[in-house]
Amino acid sequence: MTQLALQPHFAIDAAGWCLQARRVPSPHHNERAAPDDISLLVVHGISLPPGEFGGPFIDDLFMGRLDPDAHPYFAAIHQLRVSAHCLIRRDGELVQYVPFGARAWHAGASSWQGREACNDFSIGIELEGTDETPYTKAQYRALAGLTRAISGRYPAITHEKIVGHCDIAPGRKTDPGASFQWDHLHQLLNLESK
Repeated sequence: MTQLALQPHFAIDAAGWCLQARRVPSPHHNERAAPDDISLLVVHGISLPPGEFGGPFIDDLFMGRLDPDAHPYFAAIHQLRVSAHCLIRRDGELVQYVPFGARAWHAGASSWQGREACNDFSIGIELEGTDETPYTKAQYRALAGLTRAISGRYPAITHEKIVGHCDIAPGRKTDPGASFQWDHLHQLLNLESK
């Protein structure tokens, strides 16, 4: 079986939801001012509590229901109103919080190639992980499959417009971190185009 055969195929419906994702609609989003101007994909890394994987807390944060008493770290972040379009868990499970045509609140203060407010024109994908922990093969395969589906729907998102949170908020954000293998992602994406 080839590396390509191991990559999942994703489809996006007319409403902007990935059919293969577990859907957890977040209230933390709004409409885009220019819904046809989606031209950037931002890769993030997240773990809650920091360095721990597999719990319900990322969903809880993006849904606005994070219990500040569940972990000391949560007291400082439980009131944040943030979301991403999707999360890819360590086992490759895809969770979607916001339809791709809507504006998720993932980038914060940001700019890319002279354009401010990247939430306005980007799609945010969180990977469950940390800057120092290697991401899993299942995550890379899911990210490559999802990226192909997204760029098929939004062709302005080329390989050059797939960036890290660190690239749009340098000095403020470091994710997905040094452990993220950009070359590996590009190899997986290039397999499909050959």
